[in-house]
Amino acid sequence: MAHHVETMAFVGQTPWHGLGNQLPQNQPIEIWAQQAGMDWRIESSNVSYMAKNERGQNILMPYEEQRVLYRSDTHAPLSVVSQRYQEVQPKEILEFYRDLTEQSGFELETAGVLKGGRKFWALARTGQSAALKSKDVSNGYILLATACDG
Repeated sequence: MAHHVETMAFVGQTPWHGLGNQLPQNQPIEIWAQQAGMDWRIESSNVSYMAKNERGQNILMPYEEQRVLYRSDTHAPLSVVSQRYQEVQPKEILEFYRDLTEQSGFELETAGVLKGGRKFWALARTGQSAALKSKDVSNGYILLATACDG
């Protein structure tokens, strides 16, 4: 999986793969977006294809049932989706955690982008834990992840 990591940020111990930007604890969402590589938008455009008319000339034809999703920063294509598809922006993943981190004691631990922007995620520690059989401690986390590559 490490070869799919494009950018990421984390707090605490360096991940096993050694990738990402280490952040101090309690950073604002805006810093997380920048350091995790989530400070761009998913844009969309109509899909078209090249065909030849009866005289053999190339003509551009629309395919109105589909849209192409692409990155706002690099213009790299991400996916072809139906007109009904509703994209989730990378920053929306982090915004989900704003109230949880500012008011409920959650702490972002890692966030990032995989496969050129086709997948992105953020993981936060809830601050809750439980002891199993009074020896093993299990810490609570919330993971929010999404993809736009079908």
